[in-house]
Amino acid sequence: MMQVSMEPTPSRSRSRIWPVAIFLAILVLGVFYAKWEPYYFKTLTAASTHSIGHSIVTGTSNRAPAISWQAAWQYGLAYFKDIWVALLVGLLVGAGVQTLLPASWLYRVFGRVSAKGRLWAILAAIPSMMCTCCSAPIVVGMKRQHLSNGAALGYWLANPLLNPATIIFMGFVLGWNWALLRIVVGALLVVGASWLGDRTADSAAQASFAGPPPAEEPPTVAKFLRQFGLLVVRLLPEYVVIVLLLGALRAWLFPAMNAGIGGSWWLVLVFAIVGTLFVIPTAGEVPIVQTLMHFGLGLAPAGTLMITLPAVSLPSMAMVGQQMGVKVVAKVAVLVAVTGVITGVLAHWLL
Repeated sequence: MMQVSMEPTPSRSRSRIWPVAIFLAILVLGVFYAKWEPYYFKTLTAASTHSIGHSIVTGTSNRAPAISWQAAWQYGLAYFKDIWVALLVGLLVGAGVQTLLPASWLYRVFGRVSAKGRLWAILAAIPSMMCTCCSAPIVVGMKRQHLSNGAALGYWLANPLLNPATIIFMGFVLGWNWALLRIVVGALLVVGASWLGDRTADSAAQASFAGPPPAEEPPTVAKFLRQFGLLVVRLLPEYVVIVLLLGALRAWLFPAMNAGIGGSWWLVLVFAIVGTLFVIPTAGEVPIVQTLMHFGLGLAPAGTLMITLPAVSLPSMAMVGQQMGVKVVAKVAVLVAVTGVITGVLAHWLL
């Protein structure tokens, strides 16, 4: 009786290798160009000058510019000039997750509701060092591959909160006690949000995560480009509009800072909400906090901004919410704001 070999043929093995090789090239080269190389030189600057630049919200002033179209345009220009390369990398990686990586492998590592899957997602996020908006297209790609909410949320929040470059900047600029607080609270927030993501998945979703892996589809360049185009069309227009709107409203969101209001506890509550909604580039919280503290911002509201500003933002929540659902994203936003208040209290007593 003729036996049929189940071993993969050389041509089939090659067809599996080239898409993964392309994905790794995009990921490694993109992150190197957008993050690793520039952050190396920025670290040297932070170590020698104890600064990484001006606040993107107020510049060198104690107040944001008045609400106007010019304020929106100036903020949008400064913001996108800082993040456009990382955003492009995020879109390419998000498309690659959907088309270039083996679906069965993704499912085995990140698909099931488990602490192991959440941990792997968090560890994968740390070296990519993206802001919450640039990592959002990757999270969308993860969810379109039916990966677990916990893994997706762990990856999303670990990118900005556990960014090693940002933590190093914070140590040189604000002090290593600030960096230690960021590590501890950031890690707890990331773990808590990822756990919450798995717990809030409905029963049907949980059953799908526990079931068989999705069927493999042969990767092609056409599919990759198509998914990239879909991400651009579906995510960017709303994203750009929200960024410009928040940039225009800075004067309402961030009160003019002085010693009279800088230590007020009501400011902790305000910044817990504002920081959760506002959008900044990677490590933007460091010069924002440094500048506002120069004009009298107290430790408690400064600690709140240190956590809430990078964790999530209204534009990133709008992007991720399209795929993950408004309820899940809203719960994460509440968790971030509450953690910001707690961090403010800890900063007041410990720093």
